[in-house]
Amino acid sequence: MNQQQHLTQIPRCHVLVPCAGVGQRALLPGASRPKQYTLLEGLPLVIHTLQALSQVDAGAASDGAWQQGVHVAVVAPNDELWAKLVAPVAIGWRTASVGGASRAESVLNGLQFLYDNGHAKSSDWVLVHDAARCLIQAQTVHTLISACVKHKRGGLLAQPVPDTIKVARQEMLDGGVAAVADTVSRAGKWLAQTPQLFNLSALLSALRDAQSDEQAWPLITDEASAMERFGQSPLLVASGVDNFKVTFAHDFALAGVMLRGRTT
Repeated sequence: MNQQQHLTQIPRCHVLVPCAGVGQRALLPGASRPKQYTLLEGLPLVIHTLQALSQVDAGAASDGAWQQGVHVAVVAPNDELWAKLVAPVAIGWRTASVGGASRAESVLNGLQFLYDNGHAKSSDWVLVHDAARCLIQAQTVHTLISACVKHKRGGLLAQPVPDTIKVARQEMLDGGVAAVADTVSRAGKWLAQTPQLFNLSALLSALRDAQSDEQAWPLITDEASAMERFGQSPLLVASGVDNFKVTFAHDFALAGVMLRGRTT
């Protein structure tokens, strides 16, 4: 077997970033752009995310079991902001203008894009990461890859719940205030993050199956939930609070402080 034949047999680890949403909760007052394009430390937020993921070395993290795949950002069709603000500086990233009505649909379409364009085979794996988790660090992703390779199972970054958990009553009080209905144990509970890493073919099958069930499809809020529905038990790989998702307007200020702290 020559070297080229050997390489074609080694699974690749692709990176997929769904970037087709609007992020209504994170829009700053008077903002006209979706949150992924809102400026953070002088750059659109998503560029920080892409730059961090570009530093991930799947070959090194897997100790040679995998090789580097392709990097794909899934954007909405006719997304002019991506073409204007991000594409010119997103070196090494392919653009798939196949974004859907939901995150799950965008991921499913992105996986199909990988197959349709000859980038993927059934033994490949895929890292799916939220565009708004702009503080992700390559070393943290390497830890996830290493764990999944070791245990031969998909997994996700997550944070053990550190706080007491309250369940609110369904009815809201004046001023958007809620009342406690119950307190539940935080033991064994984790906050799901991304990246989430799964065999590409298995994830595509799980998402297609969920999409065919009109009751299940709205409940697929991440890749792990699709795989769990498919009978899998993904790994939970501990990550820190710094891998938070920019969700609300005030999160931009916190993300900016943390980015500046890293550079100084």
